[in-house]
Amino acid sequence: MTDTTTNKISRNVVFLVLVAALGYFVDIYDLLIFSILRKDSLAAIGVPADQILEKGLFIQNVQMGGLLIGGIIWGIIGDKFGRIKVLFGSILLYSIANFANGFVGDVNTYALIRFIAGIGLAGELGAGITLVTETMSKENRGYGTSLVAIIGLFGAVAAAQAAHFGWQKAYFIGGGLGVLLLLLRLGTFESGMFKQVEKSEEISKGDVVMLFNNGKRFWKYLCCILIGMPLWFVVGILITLSPEFGKALGAPTPLSAGTGIMWTYIGISVGGVFAGLLSQITRSRKLTMLVFLLISVVSVVCYLNAAGITQKQFIWLCLFMGTCVGYWATFVTIASEQFGTNLRATVTTTVPNFVRGALIPISISFLFFVKQFNPGGPNDPRQGPAMINSGYIMMAILTLIALFALSQLKESFGKDLDYVEE
Repeated sequence: MTDTTTNKISRNVVFLVLVAALGYFVDIYDLLIFSILRKDSLAAIGVPADQILEKGLFIQNVQMGGLLIGGIIWGIIGDKFGRIKVLFGSILLYSIANFANGFVGDVNTYALIRFIAGIGLAGELGAGITLVTETMSKENRGYGTSLVAIIGLFGAVAAAQAAHFGWQKAYFIGGGLGVLLLLLRLGTFESGMFKQVEKSEEISKGDVVMLFNNGKRFWKYLCCILIGMPLWFVVGILITLSPEFGKALGAPTPLSAGTGIMWTYIGISVGGVFAGLLSQITRSRKLTMLVFLLISVVSVVCYLNAAGITQKQFIWLCLFMGTCVGYWATFVTIASEQFGTNLRATVTTTVPNFVRGALIPISISFLFFVKQFNPGGPNDPRQGPAMINSGYIMMAILTLIALFALSQLKESFGKDLDYVEE
């Protein structure tokens, strides 16, 4: 192979990683924009103040439902027709939904459009990570997936800043970013591993049933999902509901979910760097996950124990919690490395979206515990302690589940991915 060819391949790989990273940037922007705009946008369309928590969780759960369905749809498309088609189709759908979100006037319409956006968002990360893991060498793919996550997670920072322009314009900005990325993707190329599998008519591709008709394979798939749930509890409950948690902790001034999400995701980016380096140094994804799962518990205890929390303390705690749950890229890479080429896109797309979708039972369980500790409702003085206690309980349960699931998975660092599932 000539130096010219090698350089060309290297440039192509760098471009692919960059495009995947920017795709995840827009993905995170759109995924979190509702959490950031929740209170302002719902108030603007006439939702009473005492219903904003309930209606906000309803819309968020509907969006997560879209992610669950979309994860399956895009995963099948990715394994049957190619990863590139997912990258184009998913971003087109959620860009259109973003533009439409700027015109909503009632809760049901809001929820419907967030559902459509959720379907679109479901394909972005999985397809990008699948392409990167299949294109880069087995020794270096951890760097590539970490870079995707690090750049992508700054989409949360962009979303927090866009919120200053008003909730409607923030949605329009998200739609515009998606269109720009769509044009940039015209230069991307398909995975070589997928091209080899695509030629064979004997290999079953994107068959979701294969994940469930084999007990060992299904258990491995389920464990891949369970190890990521504590992260989404931190983001989807502890930070998204920070205005309510701030009140429960006796904060002298109201806490901002937008500020919390921005600093949490900056922390997740920092944590992603450390997680990527740790997995490369130790040559172990499992050890990296173990370390981060344990320190994330410490960070949540600090947050839920921060009585009288100030704005400055809140920012530092969000940064700390974000860094401690910065294992997102490592977690998705583990899922991608556990399965063969003919199911890899399906798994890598559905697993992170099922984790996001797990926010539905997580939020339902959280509210259940809150109501058990405080049957009197939001205006009862017991509401604050009820939220704090429920936060402790949920983090403990989810972490124990994640640790057990991690123990059931095999180490995947340096694993050869050029194989298929029978």
